[in-house]
Amino acid sequence: MIPIIRIENIAQHIGQHVTIQGWLYNSTHKGKLIFLRLRDGSGMTQGVAFRPEVGDDLFETLKQLGQESSLIVTGLVRENERAPGVPKGYEIGIEQVTVLQETHDYPITPKEHGVEFLMDNRHLWLRSSQQWAIMRIRTTIKRAIIDFLDNEGFLNIDTPIITPSAAEGTSTLFEVDYFEEQAYLAQTGQLYNEANIGAFGRVYCFGPTFRAEKSKTRRHLAEFWMVEPEIAFCDLDDLMAFEERFVEYIVQTTLAKRAPELELLERDTTALANIRAPFPRISYDEAIERIHAIRAATDDPELKELLQIEWGDDFGSPHETELTKQFDRPVFVYGYPTQVKAFYMEPWPGRPEVCKSVDLLAPEGYGEIIGGSERMSSPELLVAAIERHELPLEHYRWYVDLRKYGSVPHSGFGLGLERTVAWICGIEHIRQTSPFPRTLNRMNP
Repeated sequence: MIPIIRIENIAQHIGQHVTIQGWLYNSTHKGKLIFLRLRDGSGMTQGVAFRPEVGDDLFETLKQLGQESSLIVTGLVRENERAPGVPKGYEIGIEQVTVLQETHDYPITPKEHGVEFLMDNRHLWLRSSQQWAIMRIRTTIKRAIIDFLDNEGFLNIDTPIITPSAAEGTSTLFEVDYFEEQAYLAQTGQLYNEANIGAFGRVYCFGPTFRAEKSKTRRHLAEFWMVEPEIAFCDLDDLMAFEERFVEYIVQTTLAKRAPELELLERDTTALANIRAPFPRISYDEAIERIHAIRAATDDPELKELLQIEWGDDFGSPHETELTKQFDRPVFVYGYPTQVKAFYMEPWPGRPEVCKSVDLLAPEGYGEIIGGSERMSSPELLVAAIERHELPLEHYRWYVDLRKYGSVPHSGFGLGLERTVAWICGIEHIRQTSPFPRTLNRMNP
């Protein structure tokens, strides 16, 4: 009996007759030969039909097939170093083909299309080779995240998506009518994870989060996935040491498991191969000095304008981009001004205007992929911070309770999945990292 195989396993079947169930990605013909580019979801391979072998009827049928026709193909697997595909170097000598549906006028052709057209047809654009590669890499990154945390003794705990208050004190949230009460879609599960560490020590949540910022930048989505580990008995230095091991594992695992997909994306992986701990660490104060020096040295008036910044300001994309150009791997920036960070961050000893916060900035202009901090341990300091930010204390009483009953130094962070995928894939816009992205002007398909 001829086995049905997945294309990703084609190398295991050289010299064997196999069947592939899939779709026609494209085709070319020359004389008595037709070359079919076949895909089945797991990979892509070349099918070769030779007219004297398949007969006139099948040959003519194959010549007429349109892009994305669905097929069942049977033939002999053979090596051919010039054959394109993922994996490369294999092809099928076609013997039989069953056409399940003959398709014509497929909207997304090999020619150039505008971004809005492609986004309107996102349900079909996902079939294109680059989008297919990005989604496979995304899945591998998710698995690497989960495996690393599970192996480090973390417990995956689900946190609420509907919350009564803004966890970080921001007003840019999506409101929800919760049985005639006002509620919000969660922007983070962190506060609930701080409760969970009191029971389990090390926890993480991993799921969708929501920000209603009216941003049109290439780094922002309205709905995105974030992994948020929280660690008891962990200070800021411990946190940075953990984060760099975490990111190194994610990058190196993806390089090892998705080399063909990265090659298909034409990603230069030499920079990724260098992502090894330890990562450089600079303070916010030093970062400001570096930005001032870059600004003073440039002759570009537009860059000078973009790099304007004073102590106490948060970084924008241009600042992060220029900073990361000075390093060949991610860089930690720690000790941000208290005024630009969330209310729950531990004050810096002797410098109440600074908090124990840290962002990890990815190289090559991809900016912040992790934001984290040591959390406040004192109930008194936390209450004062809540009042200073004019937040409703009644919504945070349970959060203050965590500091009253067995408080310990603890820290955590959030890693944005889509930004990490964009960086590792080397793609320009974050919208390609989500199967169906939600942005300021897009909720469909």
